[in-house]
Amino acid sequence: MTSYEPPRDPAAGPVYDVVVLAGGAARRLGGADKPGVRVGGRALLDRVLAACADAGTTVVVADPRPTARPVTWAREDPPGGGPLAALDAGLRHVTARYVLVLSADLPFLQEGTARLLLTVLRTGGADGVLLTDGDNRDQPLVAAYRTPSLRHELAALTKEHGALTGLPLRRLTAALDLTRVLDPVAAFDCDTWDDIATARARIREHGHVLDEWISAVKDELGIDLDVDTGVLLDLARDAAHGVARPAAPLTTFLVGYAAAKAGGGPEAVAEASRKAAALALRWAEEAEGETAAPDGASDTRPDAG
Repeated sequence: MTSYEPPRDPAAGPVYDVVVLAGGAARRLGGADKPGVRVGGRALLDRVLAACADAGTTVVVADPRPTARPVTWAREDPPGGGPLAALDAGLRHVTARYVLVLSADLPFLQEGTARLLLTVLRTGGADGVLLTDGDNRDQPLVAAYRTPSLRHELAALTKEHGALTGLPLRRLTAALDLTRVLDPVAAFDCDTWDDIATARARIREHGHVLDEWISAVKDELGIDLDVDTGVLLDLARDAAHGVARPAAPLTTFLVGYAAAKAGGGPEAVAEASRKAAALALRWAEEAEGETAAPDGASDTRPDAG
């Protein structure tokens, strides 16, 4: 077993598949439909799926339900057979050399974390790379693994016990060489209603709320577009200050419309924002010119003097 201190800007990871385990009983939530519980207006399952949108194949082990993007559905037999049986069922649909294995209750998992796990796995020699939480507890369902390693150990456990049903996940991880990456935020999972309340409160904090809102809107509208929100916020501020407060939302709407007509994409948004910001600046400069004449010039306004 080894430990790893992650780089802050990892390179893009390899091609990979994903298995999301979403069929648990959620007993500590009173049997609620945990993958469907909403945090920041989005189902927990959809939040997890958003973090691995570039996967080759995404398998969700659970009964089918509406999701923000298409997935492949699988189910262990019998249903409720535990995480090892569920993982085995999901792996039957996996073809990539690397597989991201996730639970469906990770409200703060980000795409960058998924890529980091995969990059560390690819560049190291371990069977898997998993996150640890703030108490240094392993989180084997926030991890990247070499698919052949998982299949080999699952087959060995099946041969030893006759079936995987009911076996704890630690029987698998104890047989693997694992690298650990500390990330208490991404490793945070929602087992109780208190956890749900904590997650809902955190995303509304000042430092998170805007990014969370933008991500939720993009998911809701089916938009996959990375734009510089700082540019748009500056534009809205300039329009509100230099023109009128209602000009801010209307201007940003018109920028989006213009960018869409120009073919969409971050470049189109940036160009439309630049033009609108320049206009707002000219507008504000004219308004300032109406209230003060240039130094050394006479004020020729009709009501002057």
